[in-house]
Amino acid sequence: MREHSAGGVVVRRMRGRAWVAAIRPTGRPEGHWALPKGLVDPGEEPLATAVREVFEETGLRVRPVGAKALEHLRYVYTRDGNRIFKLVSFWRMRPVGGRLGEIPPGMEVEVAEVRWLPLDAAPRLLAYRGEQGLVARLREELAGG
Repeated sequence: MREHSAGGVVVRRMRGRAWVAAIRPTGRPEGHWALPKGLVDPGEEPLATAVREVFEETGLRVRPVGAKALEHLRYVYTRDGNRIFKLVSFWRMRPVGGRLGEIPPGMEVEVAEVRWLPLDAAPRLLAYRGEQGLVARLREELAGG
């Protein structure tokens, strides 16, 4: 079985530092941080999914920085004894409205907590290896190196 998800790496500058929006999915322990993402609905463009999922999971209205995806992460996991081949497309985004943590009603079943993580610390704070690498590469790109 195959799944395609899309999400955003929302970067904001505050107090002289770069920060990235992260979520703690419901049912995950304290400190289990992930980037906002979700399944691409039938007939939906992945970029539209990424913008929608970022709003639903963080409360932020965002605009993509460039039309091209940053990266496409691929991995395999097992659900109910079935192997799932997962593709997750991520776009760099910037906030243009909304408020971090003010998620739409009903989304608390998916999201327990939302927070800005310092971009320089995010690669070690994120729970998933693919997302750690993605954010580390973006951090280096934004630092000019």
